[in-house]
Amino acid sequence: MTVKPVVLRSLAQQDLEAAIDYYAEAAGAEIALHFIEALAQAHVLLGSHPEAGSARYAFELNLPGLRSLSLTRFPYLLFYIEREAQIEIWRVLHAQRDIPAQMRGLPDE
Repeated sequence: MTVKPVVLRSLAQQDLEAAIDYYAEAAGAEIALHFIEALAQAHVLLGSHPEAGSARYAFELNLPGLRSLSLTRFPYLLFYIEREAQIEIWRVLHAQRDIPAQMRGLPDE
């Protein structure tokens, strides 16, 4: 089995930093660390099983190849595309956000 590297695009990195800051301030360092652990587990899963995520938003947003994966125990979705050599995480968004509005403009990045 081939394991692909998982890389964050700039908006995904910004999303993650904001989420970690939020959890650290609102719930404390321990919860922020649990969030980071959930993210690490998702990276491992995506690297070895990129098809694990849902293609629902690919159809809804007309972004072929887009998949989303829920983080365990946290209300966040990872939005990613599988490329030949890697998995690109485009966004990390709270599931209660307006996902279509947050995803506009991504192909131009």
